[in-house]
Amino acid sequence: MERTLWVIGTLAFFVIGVSLMYRGWQRRAARQAERIGELPTVPAELGAQVLEPTTGLYLGSTIAPSWQDRIAVGDLGFRATAELTRFERGILLQRDGAAVIWIPEESITAVRTERGHAGKVMTQDGVLVIRWKLPTGTEIDTGFRGDDKTVYPAWARTMTGDEQG
Repeated sequence: MERTLWVIGTLAFFVIGVSLMYRGWQRRAARQAERIGELPTVPAELGAQVLEPTTGLYLGSTIAPSWQDRIAVGDLGFRATAELTRFERGILLQRDGAAVIWIPEESITAVRTERGHAGKVMTQDGVLVIRWKLPTGTEIDTGFRGDDKTVYPAWARTMTGDEQG
């Protein structure tokens, strides 16, 4: 009988913990909703492709400059396998099982590599991070861990080239 009570107590503690975490995530999303607003829509014309698509893992988006302040609005906080492509008019991030993210060229403020993002820590320069400004004016960082990290310098160069040209 005593063992049964321990098992029931442990299960109850686990269920309560999970429900509190879920409520916390929902409240975080409600607090962030106004700052995030609506994401830009993918335009009909993307312009010429600047970089070949690269596959990898979308790590999530965070409110800049904090690499751990994950955005809980919509599906921006959930990891997903993805494909990242650079066009003249912006960056297209196609995620499996989630909405497409379009980052307009004029919204991009930096493309850099980092050691970690959204609670995911990698080796040095293991994550490609795109800092951009939402239509609401909030600056966010979008993290991507590419399957082929040798493409990262090309991504950073296109940003440098855009700033100079």
